[in-house]
Amino acid sequence: MKKILGIELGSTRIKAVLCDEKGKVIASGIYEWENILTGGLWSYPLGKAFEGLAESYAALAADYRSKFGEDLTTLDAVGISAMMHGYLAFDKDGNLLAPFRTWRNTNTAEASATLSEMLNFHIPMRWSVSQYYKSVTDKLPHVNKIAHLYTLSGYVHYMLSGERVLGVNDASGMFPIKNGEYDREKLEIFNAHLSSLGVKTKFETLLPRPLLAGECAGHLTDEGARLLDKSGKLRAGALMCPPEGDMGTGMIATNSVMPKTANVSSGTSVNLCVVLERPLKKYYPEVDIVETPDGHDVAMLHANNCTNEINEWVSLFSEVLSLFGADVPRGELFTKLFQKSLESDPDVGSNVGYNFLAGEPVAGTENGMLMTLRAPDGKLTLANFMQMQIYSAVAALSLGMDILDGENIKISSVMAHGGFYKTDFVGQNATSALLGAPVTVMKTAGEGGAWGVALLALFALEKGRDLPAFLDRIFESTEKSTVTASDAEKSKLARYMALYKSGLKAEKTASEDVHA
Repeated sequence: MKKILGIELGSTRIKAVLCDEKGKVIASGIYEWENILTGGLWSYPLGKAFEGLAESYAALAADYRSKFGEDLTTLDAVGISAMMHGYLAFDKDGNLLAPFRTWRNTNTAEASATLSEMLNFHIPMRWSVSQYYKSVTDKLPHVNKIAHLYTLSGYVHYMLSGERVLGVNDASGMFPIKNGEYDREKLEIFNAHLSSLGVKTKFETLLPRPLLAGECAGHLTDEGARLLDKSGKLRAGALMCPPEGDMGTGMIATNSVMPKTANVSSGTSVNLCVVLERPLKKYYPEVDIVETPDGHDVAMLHANNCTNEINEWVSLFSEVLSLFGADVPRGELFTKLFQKSLESDPDVGSNVGYNFLAGEPVAGTENGMLMTLRAPDGKLTLANFMQMQIYSAVAALSLGMDILDGENIKISSVMAHGGFYKTDFVGQNATSALLGAPVTVMKTAGEGGAWGVALLALFALEKGRDLPAFLDRIFESTEKSTVTASDAEKSKLARYMALYKSGLKAEKTASEDVHA
């Protein structure tokens, strides 16, 4: 039996999974961690990253021992994934020059805007180049000492293998990618601008070398094996695949790498990644362009708010029930309320809601403001109220979809995962109406990015060249359900979105006035 290890360093936990040659998970381990504010910026101590790496591996090894009655001493392949973007700067001797800046930081708004205009390409605030440029323009003393920049996955991979490389998906969160490499034309523009600021270093010399899925990214060293396994039982030598970002491993875990396919993750926030057949005609601040692990352009839409407001209302309904001595399990309450939405009126009773617990950039709001509106002749019923909440959870995505529709971007199928889809049919139905494509939920979607990067490690072990064919083989027997919205559902959502868009001015005004 082959033993393939995948580890993902996520924003709240580090998860390790062990798979066999068919991609089946045979053991797992988890370590919980949290980011902290350091000097006003969100960060994770790197010591905690490696502590979590070892602890999650130890839990996995114990799980393996309990199932197979033997110690885990060899691995065939290893893959590392982590939250995308961020800023990890080191000098030539390997000393960390500044605390790790994560994707969560928004101190780079001016840098992002300047770079986007300079490069004629949307450079998000969380990208590594934005943080680097912010450090340059702030004249931070560490800039002239930088020898290497990494994402978290790239740095952990380097410590395990000695190789300064990065999967092309994660690399696309450092600097724009073209044809599997950092975009040469944009590098020349950026380097010329850096030179005018007195920075003589070529930016690309600081970056890990991008690799495509299936390429060898080194092997687990003796030092790397000791970092993973504090017991000293694990031997070196395992093949390592290119380290990847969590968006890339999410695409793998949902089999969404072919052009015109998409995956959507809906929980506290919502992300939609659409694999493009061709580049967009121009850049848009609302659309991030990243890569699939095998090098296709992906348009990513992000909304800060999704299910938080639904959760609050379910808690309120639970409190009301408790006044009458009813103790309804929370999961059952979610299911009943979601199912009740299916009885809503064709116009949702002229109810519309904005679930903006935080500011929603795609809607043009900087501050959070939760708001519900209803026309004077509207009809407030439980079904209409719940339908409003369900539509509002994903409605902000529609604002980004208007851009993709204007570019004539088509979606053939959508793979969905996240808490929004736990109740059968309802969340899928709303998402299908919004995106105009069938929406599928797979039983394996809950395995997450650690499993996704383990599959990438297996693909590299097989010396794979056709990633879609490999994934089709892995997923061919996976249990799944697919929902295609009816014309009536699409019409209902269209009427809701018309009201939603007409009320955005009021939402924005309220958010500005309250926070003034």
